[in-house]
Amino acid sequence: MHNLDLKLADISKIEGKASCEISVKNGKVQKVAFSIAEYKRFYTQAICGKDMIALPQLTARICGTCSNAHLLCALKAVEKIVGLIPSPQTIYLRKLLNYGLIIRDHGLHLYVFVMPDLFHKDSILDFDENNPEEHKYLDDTFKVKAAGNNLSKAIGGRSVHAPFLTVGGFTKLPDQNQLIKLIPELQGIRKTVLDLIELFGERDFSLIRDDIDFAAITDNEYSFLYGDLIRSDGSVVPSENYGKYLEHVVIPYSHASGYKFMGKVYMVGALARLNLAKKNLHQKTQTSTQKYLKKFPSQNIFHNNLAQAIEILHAIDSSIDILNKLKITPEKPIVPQRKKGKGVGVIEAPRGTLYYNLELDDSGKIVRGQIVVPTGQNQIGIEGSIRKYLEKNMALDKSREEIELDVEKIVRAYDPCMSCASHFLKFKWLPE
Repeated sequence: MHNLDLKLADISKIEGKASCEISVKNGKVQKVAFSIAEYKRFYTQAICGKDMIALPQLTARICGTCSNAHLLCALKAVEKIVGLIPSPQTIYLRKLLNYGLIIRDHGLHLYVFVMPDLFHKDSILDFDENNPEEHKYLDDTFKVKAAGNNLSKAIGGRSVHAPFLTVGGFTKLPDQNQLIKLIPELQGIRKTVLDLIELFGERDFSLIRDDIDFAAITDNEYSFLYGDLIRSDGSVVPSENYGKYLEHVVIPYSHASGYKFMGKVYMVGALARLNLAKKNLHQKTQTSTQKYLKKFPSQNIFHNNLAQAIEILHAIDSSIDILNKLKITPEKPIVPQRKKGKGVGVIEAPRGTLYYNLELDDSGKIVRGQIVVPTGQNQIGIEGSIRKYLEKNMALDKSREEIELDVEKIVRAYDPCMSCASHFLKFKWLPE
């Protein structure tokens, strides 16, 4: 096929609404326009004037799927400004909440959004319960998602928009007996997740990109919440300086901004994390997945799916370790001292690096804020991957329907979240 005009008006099996316009003339790619089509909701303006204690629960409403990541990142930024250091118990509990998010969110993407492509189905609802393999994966979907939900609910009060977290700690601590009951459930899905890893390790797709940079925040325990930024070239950037190297790119046909890092197109997310820090995964996870960890570092963006599956196992193993040693002791949230200042919070959300840069006045009210989400950072890379695919495949005898499906698979591989990406009205950098 040497000529193609294609408009995917509503890409399926992703978080939110996106579209893509493609034009190929005489075998040459003329246009690839990937557009995030969710309506803007102006959160960076809505937070101005709000109290710092209220901020985390407010920004958690940016997204129902990623809510706890926004909650944790906002808490980190506020506590940085006021110089508050959370207790060790609070840190453990926040890690557990985030591990629950990783299990549930990666599980949703892999089982519900991507797995139908592996079985040549339009939807997981088309799986045949009378087919033993398809029945197993249907059952696995709900077991894994339930385990992630239950972990988050036990820690935060709900699996999304967790109400118990606040600046300085928790308004309500989890019940010790309830935490102990989570251990056998997590142990019970471990083999299930190993099956998921094998599925994506053996049957994943094969688009190759050879010109993309990767970036991720990581520490020596792959906690998702702490550490400095590392890049493909081995350079290290302190996480609080992350915003200094971001280049804001206006994409006129999209409701979300794009970004480059140090002038380069880059990818954030599970693939970036495993490419850059697989040695920091839980030791038990490394032992169980050594066959598939050999695939990393990888330039195949479809390996983001395999990387997410491995991260689910890491979250399970890390959570079990914490739950086995954590003894809940009564403590009230640390009362913050309100003061004027600026601060940055950076964490790894399921889909990649999440950046908050906030400014408070002396009463603890938000003066200005910036929020840079993973999908905005990956937006230019998504377009590039689609273009690369078209350049490689237009000479092949592929039908329009096959090309359309392959483009959707590429978008799904990045696991974009449109609700997060379309939150702003206009952009103005804060000095750091």
